[in-house]
This record gives sequence, structure tokens and C-alpha cells, in this order.
Amino acid sequence: MGFDKEASSSSHVLQAPSGLPREDTPLLGTRRLSSQSKTFANVFIAIVGAGVLGLPYTFKKTGWLMGSLMLFVVAFLTYHCMMLLVYTRRRLESHQGFSKINSFGDLGFAVCGPIGRGAVDAMIVLSQAGFCVSYLIFIANTLAFIYSFDHKILGLSPKALYLWGCFPFQLGLSSIPTLTMLAPLSIFADVVDLGAMGVVMVEDVLAFLKSRPVLQAFGGFSVFFYGLGVAVYSFEGIGMVLPLELEAKHKDKFGRVLAYSMAFISLLYGGFGILGYLAFGEETNDIITTNLGTGWISIVVQFGLCINLFFTFPLMMNPVYEVAERRFCDSRFCLWLRWVVVLLVSLVALLVPNFADFLSLVGSSVCCLLGFVLPAAFHLIVFKDQLSFKVLTLDVIIVILGLVMAISGTWSSVLEIFASKAKLT
Repeated sequence: MGFDKEASSSSHVLQAPSGLPREDTPLLGTRRLSSQSKTFANVFIAIVGAGVLGLPYTFKKTGWLMGSLMLFVVAFLTYHCMMLLVYTRRRLESHQGFSKINSFGDLGFAVCGPIGRGAVDAMIVLSQAGFCVSYLIFIANTLAFIYSFDHKILGLSPKALYLWGCFPFQLGLSSIPTLTMLAPLSIFADVVDLGAMGVVMVEDVLAFLKSRPVLQAFGGFSVFFYGLGVAVYSFEGIGMVLPLELEAKHKDKFGRVLAYSMAFISLLYGGFGILGYLAFGEETNDIITTNLGTGWISIVVQFGLCINLFFTFPLMMNPVYEVAERRFCDSRFCLWLRWVVVLLVSLVALLVPNFADFLSLVGSSVCCLLGFVLPAAFHLIVFKDQLSFKVLTLDVIIVILGLVMAISGTWSSVLEIFASKAKLT
């Protein structure tokens, strides 16, 4: 998952009395607009991340055909809700006299006042922190797989030892007050992601040609919401859509570029998930790279991904820091609060046994609310007097569907997490 600048972007601009950024903000005056190709790349960076590594395991549970259908449906629904945010912002700025709305949080404030901004802030914090928890789980589980040991050291299991080994270094990275020194790491992260995905897919094909395991197309209704949660997590990037549209040079073509980006990512995700499941069948692990064995190619890929996520962690946590400091500290930079947040995230990662299960939990809970419920609700509120019955009904259906997915998916994911913990004890 790419770095979500949603929460951090609004803290670096002057605030108008209404609570929204002023139109004469220097940042807006000096922003370099993006071409269509750069917008395509930015959407890709904002969405694609480590969540893709849990897709083959999800396909094992849901079946390859059911999992593929879920991916494409979620991708379309996510695209639709992203465009709802764009339409809502355009309506507020052009017809209701609002100044520039730079972010999801600004939009929430414009539509529902402090309650709207608070709801968006809460969802941003929970989702971004959830992403970082999954990063720590991946790093600890992967290192424990590569460099495992049979006995506890200092009373700690391999996973706990590696997780706490990362902790002091993450405290140091979180102490950097500016993103300027960390921004190049985001590009590095996506290059490593693409390289790792390419290597894994080639290895998957070779493994499939050797073993040809028996596969299932449909996994049953019991795993339906579990699969939806992982799919929603994999496409989570809605906090970036307003900043990206604001920076697009050809705003009238933004919707088309976004559609092409989502279609390309969907095909990439579907191919990666299917190939991983094709290669290993019922032996597919929650982190697909651990199925590659202990050869040097596998170790290089896994270790590279660990380094990638290790340095992506502070970037993903920045929106959490910004919201926490804005609400609980007088200063813009509050070191002790950042350290407390890193500690809490590390403790949660220590308690969750399975990478893909946690992806489903985050996707089912906060990502459903942030990605579906809030965009449709904001659009419904702003356009309530102009909507046709068909569009109004669609907004209501999306809100209800998002709530059902959040409740059912969260329950299903929690059951899977407890089941995984029971297997380990």
C-alpha cells in the first residue's frame, strides 16, 4: 500500500476561518501539475503494496474464480466511490462557495463539519496504523521463516524477537520530523514490490508445472466476507484520490486515467493471486514468499521485501502522527507521542498470528467504512436535492452494503484470527 498523504497534506497549508485551506495558500500556487502518465503512476504507487502478498492464500480459502470475481467487483466499486469524492468536491467548490478542498478530511469538514473531519481522521488513523501492523507482521514472520531457531532467546519466540529488534530503529525513524528525507524510500518500496512480484510469479509458474495441484473454484459462503476484506484492503488508497485529482494537469481526463489504473492493478492482482494458488494449492501460506523455499532467490526476495517495508513504515505512519499531534499536542512535532504510537502498533503486531487474516480484518472494518460508506454518504448529503431516484438508490445501497461488509467481514476475520492462534497454541 502506497504512502497515504491524506492526513499530512492538510497540516502544511494555511487554514481559512471555515477550517478549509485558503485559496491563496503558497502550496497551491507552486504545485506542479501531473501529466496523465504521472497520474497513472501515482495511482499505482498509492494503491499497490504488501497486501498483494496475501492474495494467493486468500484465493486458497475463497477459490480462484470466487477470489477473482471479488477482486474485480471491489476494484469497480472502489473506483466508483473514488469518483464520488471527486464529484462531491467539485460540487462544493463550484456551486456552494467553498475554498479549495485538498483532502478527504477537508471534504468531511465541508460536508459535516467537525464530526465529518473527526470520522475521516479516525478512519485514516485506524487504516494507516493497520497497514503498519501488517508490515511488522510480515517482517517478523518472514525473518522467523528465513532465520528460525528452535529455542527461545530471552524468553522470546523468533517472531517476537525480530519484532522487538525492529522497535528501536522504528523509534529512530519516527523521530525524523520531515518527510523530505524519507520520500525517496517510497519509490524504492514500489520498485522492490514490482521486482518481487515478478520473481514470485515466475517461480509460481515453474512450481505449477512441476506439481499441478488440485484447485477449487469456489470456497463457499463462509469465506465470502473474509475474501472481500482482503480485496478491499488490497485496493485501499481512497485517501489519495483528492490530492491526486487536484494535482492532475488534465482534470477532465482524470476519471479515465483512474479507471485505466484500477483495471491494470486488478489484472495484476488477479494474475498474482491465481498463479500463487495454482503453484501451491492447499499448501499456499499466508505470505506467498514463504512457499518459495530457502533458496537464494527466495531469500533475496523476502529479505528485500522486509527492507522495503521496514523503511516504508515511517512513511505510512506519518498521517497517524499528524492527526495525533494535531489533536493531542500544541506543537506540530511531538516525539513522545510518536514513540507511544509506535509502541502500540508493535504490541498489536505481536498479538496477531497471521498476515492474511489481519489484512482481512483491516479491510473489512475501517477500509470498508473509509472506502465505501463515507464517500457514498458524503455524495448523498451534498447532492440530495439533485439526485435521480436511480443514483440516490445506488448511494443508499453502497452505504448499506459497506456497513454489512464491515460488520460481517470483521466478525469473519476475528474468528479466523482466533482460529489461527488456537492452532499455534
